[in-house]
Amino acid sequence: MNGEILAVVTPSPVRRWMGVLMQSLIGMISIYVAFASPPEPKWQFALIVIGGAAFWSARKMQRATGQSLELTETELRSSEGEVIAKVDQIEAIDRGFLAFKPSNGFLITLKSPGQRRWQPGLWWCLGRRIGIGGVVPGHQSRVMADLLAAMIADRK
Repeated sequence: MNGEILAVVTPSPVRRWMGVLMQSLIGMISIYVAFASPPEPKWQFALIVIGGAAFWSARKMQRATGQSLELTETELRSSEGEVIAKVDQIEAIDRGFLAFKPSNGFLITLKSPGQRRWQPGLWWCLGRRIGIGGVVPGHQSRVMADLLAAMIADRK
């Protein structure tokens, strides 16, 4: 029963492509401005770097949002098998209005710090905090957060 998937969060195709498109647009505009009306060399270089970073981020988001998140009784993982968090390591779930969380998502607090990781538009991990959400539908992330909260409450 440990391998049974209890909840799945799959990125919305429209939000996914809008996010990739917006980041690509930022990259194109930055590079266009750098060459169409060149400012001082240091600002031109900065605009080129910003444009390149935006293109890199758009590509990373496109790859990251091609997967989904799965919740089992023992772990929260990506559809590619990467373990994001073990359920027994989760201390709290925060879906509050003022929580520092991704759009349409929730915040997980771990008992001990995790490895820094980032999948733009889907999830991030920084220290003891994991943010789930971004380009995901709110109803799917709400179900996952409720299930995780119930699992934590049962454990206590």
